[in-house]
Amino acid sequence: MFKRMIWPLLFGLVGTALLLWLGVWQVERLAWKQAILADIDARIAAEPVDLPNEIDQNEHRYLPVTVDAEILEDEIRVLASLRTVGPVFRIIRVVQVGDRRILADMGYIRDGQQSDARLGGFAELTGNLYWPDELNSSTPEPDEAAGIWFARDVPMMSEALGTEPVMIVLREPTALPMRVTPFPVDTSAIPNDHLSYAVTWFLLAITWMGMTVFLLWRISKRPN
Repeated sequence: MFKRMIWPLLFGLVGTALLLWLGVWQVERLAWKQAILADIDARIAAEPVDLPNEIDQNEHRYLPVTVDAEILEDEIRVLASLRTVGPVFRIIRVVQVGDRRILADMGYIRDGQQSDARLGGFAELTGNLYWPDELNSSTPEPDEAAGIWFARDVPMMSEALGTEPVMIVLREPTALPMRVTPFPVDTSAIPNDHLSYAVTWFLLAITWMGMTVFLLWRISKRPN
């Protein structure tokens, strides 16, 4: 009987150990991801500084800044979605900061407000520098006729509007009556599925061990 059990037992123990190791690895990845998200949250919420003269996308991602700017009339509307609101449009404007032209994500308007007047003017803008990663193989090309884009592609938007490839996402509304609600940067779009992965691996380990025990029980009941 022992000879008949040794290989199923060995197979069951190795499989269970492997699944447990994968679960522990995902727990470690969860702690790693949580530390990264906490660091990003701290960077987003830090005290704003002046706009750097030379901007590096990797170094200055999420950097909070405050600028005195003129909000110009050039505008791009980017189709987006809010869980509590539904379809919305992000309003991307050109802003003049001294002799520099950059992009500003002013916030969102609801569907049906596209034709509302949103006058520009001088204002103090506070937000975070951000280069979203929203493009994928299924993202449609911008609808130039309707003036609607389907992703915030900073390089492409800056080329279309003649600005530096830099965008500030406002976290506070401006003093101007633009009727745009800020849509600030946060970490909600960064995936963090490691806990669910860990639970899955641990449940598979329990199932694997249970199946092994059941198989060994069946073998023990076989006649010699």
